[in-house]
Amino acid sequence: MTPLQIIFLITAVVTLGSALMVVTTRNLVHAALWLIVTLFGVAVYYVLLNAGFLAVAQVVIYIGAIAILVIFAVMMTRRLVGESGPQVNKIWWLAALLAVVLFASMVAVLSTWSGFTTPAPVPVEDPLVMLGQALVDPQGYLLPFELASVLLLAALVGAIMIAWDRKDVGGE
Repeated sequence: MTPLQIIFLITAVVTLGSALMVVTTRNLVHAALWLIVTLFGVAVYYVLLNAGFLAVAQVVIYIGAIAILVIFAVMMTRRLVGESGPQVNKIWWLAALLAVVLFASMVAVLSTWSGFTTPAPVPVEDPLVMLGQALVDPQGYLLPFELASVLLLAALVGAIMIAWDRKDVGGE
């Protein structure tokens, strides 16, 4: 077994374990912290695939921005929502059964795929240049890229508005 395979297996165990903790923990702050571990595991996969740019983007965008935004939103809205109500749905077993069935279906479909045995084609052009061109090309990913930035801005403004402490301006 090569060192890369050992790193992959360790990362797989940590990533799957932390993903399981995201959906099973009862504390929202702990779930957000486990989400950061899961997203970091995905960044390690990008490093193993020699996609350094995507690994850095994963860390900066998902861990550095979205996960921290989730933590701030949970901390700011905790006093508004409180800790009342049941934490587990009555039909949780249906969701677990559906997850097992979907996982088995994915394994069955991927076991017949020939992509595991055939080598990937070597790109003629630098993948980073191709990604940069696709992000600014109107026919490529320009619109989804800009929509994601507007969505993140709206989420930030919404979090600020929820957490804003409204006081009477003239009646203090």
